[in-house]
Amino acid sequence: MKRLIARGAALFGVSAGLTCAFVLNLCHVLYQCGCRSWWNGAAELCNVNQAGVRHCPWCSYGDAGAWLMMALILVPQLVLSFWPAALAMRYRVPAVLAMFPVAGSAVAIGYGWYAGYWT
Repeated sequence: MKRLIARGAALFGVSAGLTCAFVLNLCHVLYQCGCRSWWNGAAELCNVNQAGVRHCPWCSYGDAGAWLMMALILVPQLVLSFWPAALAMRYRVPAVLAMFPVAGSAVAIGYGWYAGYWT
């Protein structure tokens, strides 16, 4: 049992780390807003810093919106990492890693719809 918990924790740690590292890249891919990698300027060029244009939904809701967005992306990864059903790691790892673009895209669509970004 301890071994399964350790595997789940390691898997979630890796997936959460990748999510945190590349979330701004996903932001730009989905919204074309100007966000870049943390090590390449982050949200410095995001359209949220420009007047007279629609603002990126992820960047415009501040810290509370960012925390909610991250939670909505990370929770599916957490659940799959520790899912109690017998699932071989060769299936579990890709499923957990796929949750970043899948859940991230779903969250982005929700944020974009709520903010009226595409209307």
